[in-house]
Amino acid sequence: MHLAGSGRVIIQLSNKLVEGQILCDEKGTRVAKVMELIGPVRRPFASATPLTNNIKKYIGKSVFATEYSPDNSKKKFRRRRK
Repeated sequence: MHLAGSGRVIIQLSNKLVEGQILCDEKGTRVAKVMELIGPVRRPFASATPLTNNIKKYIGKSVFATEYSPDNSKKKFRRRRK
């Protein structure tokens, strides 16, 4: 993980991810959210926005993708009564 000048983190991926997926540390703490995939197809990089105020303590460490991302689920809305 690398901190870019824009404030986003750049992560080299070993598995395929989708945009909007949440990345966690080994304890399960939500660290970043993938915003876009960049680089070569075989070994892409992900540009992610930090979800924690102290992102500098995660620089250089491994992060893991969660299987379920709440951002990819459909939102439920209640219908109004007429």
